[in-house]
Amino acid sequence: MCLSSQKACSPYYTKLRAAVNGCHIPYISTQERGQPTFHHSPREVIQLRRITDTSKQSTKVYRRKPGSKKLWLSAIFIPLATGFTGMSLMLVLLRYLPLPDQSLVNPTEIESDDGLRLAEWTSTGTDEQPVPLSRIPKALVDATLAVEDTNFYHDHAIDLKSTARAMLVNLRHGQVVEGGSTITQQLAKNLFLTQDRTYSRKIREALFAMQLELHESKDWILNRYLNVVYYGHGAYGVQAASHLYFNKSVDDLNLAECAMLAGLPKGPSIYSPLTDMRLAKQRQHVVLARMVRAGYLTKGQADAAYRTPIHVATYHTPVVRAPYFTAVAVNEAKQQYQISTEHLYQGDLRIHTTLDPLLQQAAERAVQTTLPKGSDIQAALVAIDPHTGAIKALVGGRDFKTSPYNRAMAPRQPGSTFKGILYTAALENGWTPANQVESKLTTFVYGPNHDKQYTVHDYGDFYAERPLTLREALARSDNVYAVHTNLAIGPQKVVEMARRMGIESSLQPYPSLALGVFPVSPLELATAYATLANGGYRVSPFAVKEIDSPGNELAAHPSPERVISPQIAYQMTDLLTSVLERNGTGYSVHDYLHDVAAAKTGTTDTDAWMVGYTPNLVCAVWVGYDSNRPLTVAESHLASPIWAKFMGTVQTHLPYQWYQPAPGLKPYTLDPLTGKLATPLCRTTEIDYFVPGTEPTSPCPVHAPAQPEQKSTPKQKLFGWFQKWF
Repeated sequence: MCLSSQKACSPYYTKLRAAVNGCHIPYISTQERGQPTFHHSPREVIQLRRITDTSKQSTKVYRRKPGSKKLWLSAIFIPLATGFTGMSLMLVLLRYLPLPDQSLVNPTEIESDDGLRLAEWTSTGTDEQPVPLSRIPKALVDATLAVEDTNFYHDHAIDLKSTARAMLVNLRHGQVVEGGSTITQQLAKNLFLTQDRTYSRKIREALFAMQLELHESKDWILNRYLNVVYYGHGAYGVQAASHLYFNKSVDDLNLAECAMLAGLPKGPSIYSPLTDMRLAKQRQHVVLARMVRAGYLTKGQADAAYRTPIHVATYHTPVVRAPYFTAVAVNEAKQQYQISTEHLYQGDLRIHTTLDPLLQQAAERAVQTTLPKGSDIQAALVAIDPHTGAIKALVGGRDFKTSPYNRAMAPRQPGSTFKGILYTAALENGWTPANQVESKLTTFVYGPNHDKQYTVHDYGDFYAERPLTLREALARSDNVYAVHTNLAIGPQKVVEMARRMGIESSLQPYPSLALGVFPVSPLELATAYATLANGGYRVSPFAVKEIDSPGNELAAHPSPERVISPQIAYQMTDLLTSVLERNGTGYSVHDYLHDVAAAKTGTTDTDAWMVGYTPNLVCAVWVGYDSNRPLTVAESHLASPIWAKFMGTVQTHLPYQWYQPAPGLKPYTLDPLTGKLATPLCRTTEIDYFVPGTEPTSPCPVHAPAQPEQKSTPKQKLFGWFQKWF
């Protein structure tokens, strides 16, 4: 478009030129009033008018209203000013408000049934060993900075880039899975907060981190961090970790050890060299590589450090009260309640256990005062509440420091203590206390084709050489009676009864099953006898009552399940009292007791046992060598005094009334020589309980009273004289 007017460069013409760009207008002139005059065709005039009108409308639409600039400035300035003022006030408050008490985080505590503290873990460990920054090797400081917070000395409490990245990851997963925390934030979490992964905790963590940096120097923060950070296995701080992993002071760590130690806080249970050296070396390699990237090491120095041999120390579990029991409780908390090792040590948990401190002390004292000094022989004791399954006392060995192996949970041959389970199965399958079996050296023939033989010996090859009742067989622990009963009712039924009563170890339906040749643990045996002690219910043993954590109370214990009738439970309980009576295998320790109790002894070549109960407590004791070395005659009698000493305390501490016969049972007095109803002439008798219809009905034939002579009548005399002569 060509313009010939002198006003062609005015804004009006400029807009007009843009509007009609591309149109050919041959000539434009100006009039006196300053408006352009166009020489064009009628069609061009119409087009030009339309374009001019449109141009005017467009100019009107984009015209800025008065005051709009002020509104835009207000919308930007007011939020900025408010944010700046709020941030300034917050910083002033954080600067002048004191830091929280560093003991705000509750330690993890393990408590007994009455609240006595058995063990404790805090954010600084059970034995805090702070060291100044000047004593910590530079290599350990550099390694920590390289792997945890490279910009520690340059940022201000929070790394915005890392925080933003972590927020994106967390939003993608719908929960907090990545932290992006600086060293200052990690210290704030360890000192003032719980380990919960929540957004609210992350916000509080950031505020506490800012407050820390307003109050303390960078060196103080780094030093404090290195003294409280968790390195695994209960070790908090570099000094405790150095002793734990390398058995040396932190001052003496070399570059390789420093790099391995610095890599642990990310995952102490994963990268621990005590549990997995391969993963520990992988993590060490990552730390060394980051030290190279941060400029702390050369590639050659890092490679040399990686090749340096690592010698780790032998790990010993920290000593606590009732250490064997505490180990069981911790393991139960991990398995039943999914409490991780890190969560356990990082605090804010309270584990309420079932332990009775008085009974635990009595158990430990009974073991220590009975086992001979200077011997390698070991012992285990476990006591449970028969009504709930709560473990009230547990000793897994004579010294936890030298041998943390828990023998209360270890399977050993139970010997004759298994007969309590055998005879429970027998009573359920038609056996009665009056059944008699000849006590003599016997070879049993068994098998589908009766082609197998099993010869049974009594202890010391001493036999009664006469028939025994069930009560006598239990008191004397007669093996012939036991195997005969086992084969008579069927070994598979005995296995099934053992399963119902709580034995989970492997059992086979062999004739020797009756003699306890298949190993079970003391805890299993105590659980099985609890079924008799509580009237026929199977209980599940447990050491943890509940766990308190922020916002949660965890408790889970299965309800008792009836597995045998109350009549059979009472019959067995009454029969087992004979073991502690005269002529019973446990009579030698009855003086330790203050009241009646039910019990059973057991002995193999390598194991000595005693298990028994009152209405309030069941206790199983094992004695033997870890190496399965044969026991001497004296050693084979050590389990009974341990059990009796402990149960004497139980009877005083937990008084009780003895059981009453179950409904339907009736007592009958028998002569044990014949298994028949006793007569006034029977010198030895026993009282046994029977389900109606199973009791003996005939009197003792050996001690039957003499029949009185009848006088003959004259007729009888005459008939007798006649028979005599004719």
